[in-house]
Parts: sequence; C-alpha cells; structure tokens
Amino acid sequence: MARAQRVTRVAAAVAGPLLLALPALYAGVMVWLRGGWQRSRAAAEAAKAAAETTNRGLAEAIASRCGAAVVGPAATAETADAEAANMAAGAPAATKPRLAASAARAPIGVVAAAAAEAGPLLFSVLIAARDEAAALPRLLADLAAQTLPAARFEVLVADDHSADGTGALVRAAAATVPFRLRLVELTAAQTGKKAALAAALALAGAPWLVCTDADCRLGPGWLAAYARALAGEGLPDFISGPVLLTGPDTFFQRLLGLEFAGLVGVGGACIGRGAPTMCNGANLAYRRAAFAAACGYAAHAHLASGDDEFLMHQLHAARPGSVRFLADAAAVVRTAAPATLGALLRQRVRWASKWRHYQNPASRRLALLVLGANVALAAGAAAALARPALGPWVGAAWALKLGADWWLLAPVLRFLGPRKWLWQLLPLQLLYAPYALAVGAAGWRGGYRWKGRAVR
Repeated sequence: MARAQRVTRVAAAVAGPLLLALPALYAGVMVWLRGGWQRSRAAAEAAKAAAETTNRGLAEAIASRCGAAVVGPAATAETADAEAANMAAGAPAATKPRLAASAARAPIGVVAAAAAEAGPLLFSVLIAARDEAAALPRLLADLAAQTLPAARFEVLVADDHSADGTGALVRAAAATVPFRLRLVELTAAQTGKKAALAAALALAGAPWLVCTDADCRLGPGWLAAYARALAGEGLPDFISGPVLLTGPDTFFQRLLGLEFAGLVGVGGACIGRGAPTMCNGANLAYRRAAFAAACGYAAHAHLASGDDEFLMHQLHAARPGSVRFLADAAAVVRTAAPATLGALLRQRVRWASKWRHYQNPASRRLALLVLGANVALAAGAAAALARPALGPWVGAAWALKLGADWWLLAPVLRFLGPRKWLWQLLPLQLLYAPYALAVGAAGWRGGYRWKGRAVR
C-alpha cells in the first residue's frame, strides 16, 4: 500500500508539471499580447489626438477669417473629417487655404460643403454580395450617414450571381445615395468572394481600398477613423479593423461573442507586437500600390478563402511594420452572430480551412499553442478524476489559463462594449477543447459549403 502511494506521488510529481507546462506558456503569451493590445490602442488614441489638434487649428483659422468667435459643432465635425482625409491623401497644404478661403466667403453653415469639395477621392469601399438584398439597404444607409464627406469615397458592390434582386437594388440605390455607388456584375467564370473583390478593385478609383461585408453595420465615423489612421506618422500598407458580434442576449450568443472578441483582441495585439496573425474581411483596408506590388491575390488565388489574412501576411512579409490595427471605437463594424450551432460550425470550418495553408510562422505557432493549452486543460481534468493527486496541478493550470484569458479580454471587451461577456469564460473553456478539435479536423479536410456552394 505504501509503495503504491509512493508511486502515485512520483507519478503526480512528473505528470503535474507536464500538465501545467502548456497553460503556463499560454499565460505568458497572453500577458505579452496584452502589451500589444495596449500599443494598438495607444497608436489609435495618438492619431485621434493629432486629428483633434489639427481640427482645432483649422477651426480657429476659419473663425478668424469669418469674424466668428466659435465655429458650429456640426461644421467643425465635418471639417475635421475632411481635414483628416486631406492629410491622409497627403495634401493638407493645398486644401487648408481652400477651406479657409471658402469660409471667408461664406457663412459658417456652408463650411461643410466647402470641406466636402476639397481634396481628391480617398477611399473605394469594396463589398462582395451574394443574395444580400435584405441586408444591403441597411449598409447603404450607414454609408450615406458617414461623417467623412461623400465626395471623398465611392462604393462598389460586386454582385456574385445573386438570385434575389441584389443587382437591381444596387442600381436603384445608385440614384438616391449621396456618394458614388457602382454595381459590378461578375462574369460566368468569376465566382466567390475573392473574385468579386478583385472585379470591384479593377474598377475602383481611389488609392485606398476599404472592405466590409454586405450584412454588416457601420457607425457614422467608420471611414473618418480610417482617414485619421492614414494621417498619422508612417504610411501603412494594411489596416485591420475591429468587429463586434451582435444578436439576442442569450447564453449561446454571449459565448459566441466572447470567443469572437478573443479573436479580435489577439489579432489586434499581435499586430501591436509586430507579428500579424489574424484579421477579419468585414473590416479592413489596404493601399492599392502595395497590393499591386505584392501581385494581389496571385499567391493564393487557388484558395477560395483568405482574401483577408493571406493578404495581410503577404504585405507584412514585403514590408515588416506596415500592418496596423485600428483600435478606434468609431471604426468598430457590427455583424450578426451565427443564429444556430450548424451555422456557427459551417462558418468556423470555412475559417479553419485556411490553417494548413498558412506560411506565416507566427500564425501557426499561435494556433498550435491555443489548441494545445485547451486540450491540456481537458486532459488534466480527466487525469485528475483518475488520479486525485494531480488535482492541485490541474487546478493551477485552469487558474493560469482562465486568468490569462481574463487579463487579455478585459481591456478588449472594455473597448468593444459588452464587458459582461467575461462571465462566460468558464463555460466557454469547458466547451472549447471538443469544439476546437472538431472544427480543426473538419477544416483540415478542406471542403465546406458556403452561400449554397460546395467549396474545396
């Protein structure tokens, strides 16, 4: 009996540290990533402060020329967005005198109109749409409400062989929206999101391409936030924006929201640390010249997915340090969470299908670490049931993992808004290992169905 107890204690002394190793490494990485998130947030705040300073100086110049003590807040806001766009386009010296001269000749109420006319086209917003007639009107209304002057951006909707009247809806809307709206119709040989984006890009006229999805919702300062980011120091080639899942306040939706917030937080933190791993095609922008220099989608044209992450990795490899994360609350894009478990699994399998094609070592290492840490917790819990002596080691592993997740996710959810999702950490952890293994295995196989199509 005594010998058996000694064997058990020795086994626990050997197995315990092994069960703790991956969660401990994971916790260290999460602490490191929180520093990256803080860097991304600090960069966004610095860009916002610079824009506010510039706007204040411009408002004072306008007020001085107009003989007014105060510039109206609405005019000031629109002028600020126009000025951020002018700076991003590299033309502040040319446009400021124009704005001031316009203000000197006109009442303050028309300063916004002068701002809207100043400067060249800055953004082409690219939207791939397949059977999105129900969702597109809301997105177009959000674009019409942008504080960035309508003359500074255009919108191109690429219709991926829709059968619900998406194309007709875009044609009709083009006559009513305040910005330039174009319908891009794909040929029979062009199918899929990547082909749709490439077709829209071929007709785009701006130096910066901004991408979102047809079923997303945008705040009024979305494009202005991108303009502020471009007006800062150092011209980026690629900007990843934040995305928030929305839906009814149910247990299932809170779990999805928390998991997705973790992906957003890790993506922004990795970019802040100069090692980009993940982003989301619902909210990103890239410089046309950098895209062309990297030969666009050519390196991964054979893959249906990856119009976002593969491109980001490609541009980072071409010019390290050229990828930014737009940690600006005005830039948050909202999208509905999958309504059912089946819809969730189909979406995640589509995402997981990219993993085996990653050339970026940081993405591979991070994916393996996350999977390993979660599997280690599940394995530890099972081992503790069989060997109670392992209980303290397993408890320490769970505390490390959950504490590290809390440490990273707390500021991320404070930024995104729904901080109460943090209380779903424990149930999410209990479910995550089998979920991640199942999705990873299905994604590795490579095939999935999306938008009514079978994809390999």
